[in-house]
Amino acid sequence: MTAVTANAERHGRKGVLATVLALISLPALLALTQAVSFYATNRSNGTIVSAGIEREYLLYVPGSYDPAKPTPLVISLHGGAMWPAAQMEIDRWNRVAEEHGFLLVYPSGVSGRGPRSWRSGAERSPMRDVPYISELIDTLRASYSIDTTRVYANGLSNGGGMAFKLACTLSGRIAAVGMVGTAIFLPWSGCPDQRPVPMILFHGTADRAALYEGGTSWVAPNVFPSIPDWTARYAVRNRCEPTPMEWRIAPDITRIEYPRCAENASVVLYRIEDGGHTWPGGKPISEWFLGRTSSGIDATAEMWNFFREHPFGPALTMPRDQ
Repeated sequence: MTAVTANAERHGRKGVLATVLALISLPALLALTQAVSFYATNRSNGTIVSAGIEREYLLYVPGSYDPAKPTPLVISLHGGAMWPAAQMEIDRWNRVAEEHGFLLVYPSGVSGRGPRSWRSGAERSPMRDVPYISELIDTLRASYSIDTTRVYANGLSNGGGMAFKLACTLSGRIAAVGMVGTAIFLPWSGCPDQRPVPMILFHGTADRAALYEGGTSWVAPNVFPSIPDWTARYAVRNRCEPTPMEWRIAPDITRIEYPRCAENASVVLYRIEDGGHTWPGGKPISEWFLGRTSSGIDATAEMWNFFREHPFGPALTMPRDQ
């Protein structure tokens, strides 16, 4: 073998090795690229320290925001094992905030030793999430002109349970709440506030995580209450008339409303026939796992209509298309 031939073979082997290494490293590079992209898309844009823990949030300010005008604030709470940007993508609140000109914040639960979640039950450990939400409102008020009579909270699943907890423990700051596919674990004994808080709920009859008729599921060992029975009990708490009014507003949507509640604290349940553990009118997510997402109602738009009619103080009468 000549020196020229040997040198050519060495270069050939180096070329093959470089190609193999490039092919082997390609999935890792793609994974790294995807990870960077995921982080960029899902990162929060604000933090505060509450109870010694750094807490994240994602704030959306509409283009029409005017610091000279007091502006409503909507707080949207993600479900268990989720995060703020995922909630933003599912509920599509940003488009409604842009159209109607209110501030929108997506707080983050903390993970601890597991997925991010809200302590929305009667845990023995000190309550951490209610003070966090209260301090978050204060933080935003320091930088933005917020109408304190129009601060609202809503959430999906575990986030819906947290919205209920806020109605029970922060009713002096939260004007009304909304709940979708709610995972309710807080007992009535953990609901000390006396002020009737308006509430709107959306729940699918085929929700396999938080069962519409109550019982246990794969989500947690806790027993979920029957949503119709629980809503009726909340209506009693708000001193509504005991017999609800029902009417079908779409082939798969029934509106159930308890009339003439104290202090205009309306209680409305939308029953979604064959609806899953999903956000009606929102982004469909894993139908094979969480069930069907109804397009018969836009839960976000309907929730905003409900919120804007229920500030602190006297009821407001507004055209629903404004």
